Amino acid sequence: MMTLAHYGFVEKGWGGAQFGLVFSTMGFASLIMPTLFGIIADKWNAKYVYAISHLLFGATMCFLPMIDAPMTFFWVLLVAMCFYMPTIGLNNSIGFNTLKTNGLDPVKDFPPIRVWGTVGFIAAMWLTNFFTKEWGLGYSIKVSFIISAVGAFCLSLYSFISLPTTIEKKKETTPQKQSLMEKLGLQAFVLFKQKKMAIFFIFSLLLGGALQLTNAYGDGFLQDASVFPVGGLINNFSTIILSISQISETLFILAIPFFMKRFGIKKVMLFSMFAWFLRFALFGLAGNTALGFSFIILSCVVYGMAFDFFNISGALFVEKNTDSKIQSSAQGVFMLMTNGIGAVLGNIIAGWAIARWFEDPITHIKDWSSIWFVFAAYSLVVTILFAIFFKYKHVKE
Repeated sequence: MMTLAHYGFVEKGWGGAQFGLVFSTMGFASLIMPTLFGIIADKWNAKYVYAISHLLFGATMCFLPMIDAPMTFFWVLLVAMCFYMPTIGLNNSIGFNTLKTNGLDPVKDFPPIRVWGTVGFIAAMWLTNFFTKEWGLGYSIKVSFIISAVGAFCLSLYSFISLPTTIEKKKETTPQKQSLMEKLGLQAFVLFKQKKMAIFFIFSLLLGGALQLTNAYGDGFLQDASVFPVGGLINNFSTIILSISQISETLFILAIPFFMKRFGIKKVMLFSMFAWFLRFALFGLAGNTALGFSFIILSCVVYGMAFDFFNISGALFVEKNTDSKIQSSAQGVFMLMTNGIGAVLGNIIAGWAIARWFEDPITHIKDWSSIWFVFAAYSLVVTILFAIFFKYKHVKE
């Protein structure tokens, strides 16, 4: 995910609109596939669905280094994402089931386990940086697809051998059968009749459009030789520098309980939205100077608040304001609005806007400062509108 911009812009010479479509594959896959694979996992054992999904994802990734045309690349990557995106939900389901089976509390015991996913993200970025830089092994950035495939194969094998079998007790606790509408999570869309929930989901969509933009364009920005010379500190260690964002995530995850109790959900979400404004604005101020480098580091630090505060506080808001019968479905709607519809629209519109106004049509050289400042302005407008229209009174416990 982090190196795709460098691959598309630098190695393949794709334009902004082409890359925006390619990066939107994650959002397109999130629209349907997690729900579909969730139904299959309910009928079969989630462990095997999870393992086979990673196996098929890894196999599909192996074809990407051989593809040059952006539209062909889009379709193959879309297939890969259709296998990968469901594994995020399946990972949580298997984790929760295992904890409960062993008499542990998921609310208390899952976050310290989940934080290792972010540690894995950091490790993958450092490994990729080592494989693709001159100071390391110096391979083409396309090796990142192979690294991803190898990781998926290893995880699939580990899942088949070591993951526990999930124990289903639904027939004892839920005698009535779920309708197709309930299985698909469609009954949760009734929440749009509530003004507060409708406003929340609309803003989830609006912010979802910005959630993946720095992941999409961050490494491409730091790899752009017109801004940061080849062989320089920033260009040479771009992926490792961006991993500071994930290191920041691990710290802010631990800080969320304090902020939630002290300020409440609305203010925490406002902190997140303003942090997105800072994330983009600081990138806009960045440059190949000591001060510019400090802005990059600061941008990476605020990313932890921007990403985690919105996702986790948003999930908690949904939990507290929906009936227990549709909480899982409501969480699905929240993810659909952010990682699905919001991500697709955000990536496609951003790619089109960059190609239209901020990119030379021949050389593909980009006006990065203007790009980041436009993203920042968008985030600031969303923040102000959210503060005005979203009504939520925090009651201290």
